[in-house]
Amino acid sequence: MSDSAETNAAGKSPARFTIKVIGVGGAGGNAVEHMASAGLEGLAFAAINTDAQALSQLTVGKKMQLGEKTTRGLGAGGDPDVGRAAAEADAAALKKLCAGADIIFIVTGLGGGTGTGASPVLARTAKETGALVLGLATLPFEFEGARRHQQAQQGLEQLKGAADGVICLPNQKILKFVDERATVEETFRVANELLSHGVRGIARMLTRAGLINVDFADLCAVLRGRHAESACAVAEAAGPHRAREVVEKLTASPLLDAGQALAGAGALLVSIEGGPDMSMADVTHVMDHLNRQCDNVQIKFAAAVDASLAGRLSVTVIASRRHARVDAVAADKLETTFLTPAEAARPAARLVPPPPELTAERAGQLLQQHGGGGRTRPRAGKPQQAQLPLEIISKGRFDKSEPTLHQGEDLDYPTYSRRGMALN
Repeated sequence: MSDSAETNAAGKSPARFTIKVIGVGGAGGNAVEHMASAGLEGLAFAAINTDAQALSQLTVGKKMQLGEKTTRGLGAGGDPDVGRAAAEADAAALKKLCAGADIIFIVTGLGGGTGTGASPVLARTAKETGALVLGLATLPFEFEGARRHQQAQQGLEQLKGAADGVICLPNQKILKFVDERATVEETFRVANELLSHGVRGIARMLTRAGLINVDFADLCAVLRGRHAESACAVAEAAGPHRAREVVEKLTASPLLDAGQALAGAGALLVSIEGGPDMSMADVTHVMDHLNRQCDNVQIKFAAAVDASLAGRLSVTVIASRRHARVDAVAADKLETTFLTPAEAARPAARLVPPPPELTAERAGQLLQQHGGGGRTRPRAGKPQQAQLPLEIISKGRFDKSEPTLHQGEDLDYPTYSRRGMALN
């Protein structure tokens, strides 16, 4: 935390804690370099990369080369497995880099090798130190190809599984903030500026004393343990209609999916800052709009007065997406279906129980009902053999041929006929 934090109206200053911002890979390093040069106070910056040359061009305070023995400073070659292996090899050094921080921002670009592979490892290591871990990740442009997009999505899922929350910024959305004639350098500058707004908004929310404060515990309540993808947007407006204009900017912001991120949010963190002329009507207008956009969500709200914002209004919104859960009704249904099934649903038993024991008295009654006790079935008589009505038929075309004689018997006739055998 910045040592120059102001005290609020009650004379209390926010609790002291440390925020570290670590850029991973080429895109993450450039973003952190931009933040450091933008004068964000009270933050410790660091950059890690497998590319020694890209790392040497940065001026941030702390730099660390990953996989020095495996990649030899030549980068990951766009392979996330190489970036992951390099980070795993230097896990002890990463833990030392994260030590002592209460909040760690991991700024990275997904789709390449180092950022995609090393960021989840860094997030897991940072959480082992006890820090609240937030990822700020950019996704590739559409023209960068299907393979890079696939790698980015896989890396995003792994980062969400390791960090407490991930604020995702697809590069394609940046094009809505710039003119079609903007240069490549200007486009990436806008991307870095948007990431800076997110970090600055959260840091100021926590470190600046205000009329209504959001503290570290509030941020943890919104993000910690959700492992969800979050959205962050900052909007500013000036003039007499600043409240209405800032609401319109938030609603139209591509970073909030034109309001869809608010509708699907499970928790919301809102910070409103304005000059000494900020009115209660301004605050009410903004919060009423957000409450209408979000249905039955947890909202943490902060408000602060800053003399440098005279005539202006600045609003920072962090929306954590609603995570899937099984509600009580579904849980009861599952328990009824799988744990205590109805008796009628059980199949009939295959084992047939033995009949009840038959007493002598009951046996006598049954015999009398069926015709007396000494009656037995008649034995079947010896079967009688009958003569089949067979007759000798003509030999057909062999009728005029010479008979086949053997020891005085005509073999052209069947044996049973020659020997007078009876067939049944």
